[in-house]
Amino acid sequence: MATRPFDVAGSPIFVAEGIFAAEIVEECRRLGLLAGAYALRRPRGATFLRRLARDLSEQRKAPRVLIRRGVALLRAEPAVLRRQMGLGAEAARAREVLSRVASLLAGHPHG
Repeated sequence: MATRPFDVAGSPIFVAEGIFAAEIVEECRRLGLLAGAYALRRPRGATFLRRLARDLSEQRKAPRVLIRRGVALLRAEPAVLRRQMGLGAEAARAREVLSRVASLLAGHPHG
């Protein structure tokens, strides 16, 4: 895994998102930078359909391949969420995460 430094000086908060964001939770906690760590909990079927629609519209691969890949990701999603939680992220719905981040920006760390 590649690493690259970044500077958060002068920023009220920084947000790391994506499937690998949980990888930095422990280090951010150790450095006193962690206000919250969340893994999005979304309805798996909706995620499958959104991903499939996006990939089909972008013609990333043949439809059969996209469906097979989508089903595999659908089945793997619970394990991915468990792994992220094991790395220190809390499972939460998108609306809840947005509310908590808005509270942090407003200066109310506990929403």
